[in-house]
Amino acid sequence: MPEVELQRWLPQLETVELALGQVLYESGATMPYVYFPTDAIVSLLYVLEDGASAEIAVVGFEGLVGISIFMGGGSTPSRAVVQSAGSGYRMRADAMKLEFARSGPVMHLLLRYTQALITQMAQTAVCNRHHSLDQQLCRWLLLSLDRLQCNQLVMTQELIANMLGVRREGVTEAALKLQRAGLISYARGRINVLDRPGLEGRTCECYEVVKKEYDRLLPKGVAK
Repeated sequence: MPEVELQRWLPQLETVELALGQVLYESGATMPYVYFPTDAIVSLLYVLEDGASAEIAVVGFEGLVGISIFMGGGSTPSRAVVQSAGSGYRMRADAMKLEFARSGPVMHLLLRYTQALITQMAQTAVCNRHHSLDQQLCRWLLLSLDRLQCNQLVMTQELIANMLGVRREGVTEAALKLQRAGLISYARGRINVLDRPGLEGRTCECYEVVKKEYDRLLPKGVAK
C-alpha cells in the first residue's frame, strides 16, 4: 500500500485477537467489520441446512475477510471461522466503503485480491469434485501454510474433516499416509510439514493454479 494511503488507514485499524473457532460472521448476517489476519487463518465455509459444512476458501496474512462489504452485497451465504488462532486488524465497514470509493491503488488492490479469492473458491470446487482425499488434504495443507509464517498448523482431524466436508476417518487415513511417507508429523493436533517439496509433488494441479494466480495478482511491492 502506498505510504500516503497507509498513513490514512492506520488510525482506522483496530488490533484484535482471533481465537480458534471464533465466528467472524454468519451466513446472511450484516458485516460490521472487515478483518485483516496477520498470523491467523480464517476459513470461509458454506453450511448446509442439516449442519454439514465444507470450506470454500482460506484467508491469511495475504488477504482480508469481508469482501462483500466493498463489493456492495453487505452479506454473504458463507460463514467465516478462525481455523488457526492468532491476531489481526479490523476496520469498520463504513470506513472500508469510503476507502474503496476513493478509487486509486487501494481499490485496484482490493479488486485484484477479490479475483484471486474467486479463483481459490472455483478451484476448491473442482478439486473436491475430481481429486482424491489425499490430494485435497495436501492442497489444503499447502494453502494454509502459504498463509502463515511457519511450518506448523494447530488443527484437529475433526476440524480438518469439517473443512473438507468428509468423514474424520478419511482424514485420519490420509494423514497417516502422509506421515508414513515422511512428509508430515502429526501429534496432539499439531501438524508439522517435514518435506514441503514432497507434499507439493503429491498434491493435484489445483494448488499450483491458485498459487500462480495469487502471485500474479498480488505481487510483492507497492500497490498501483
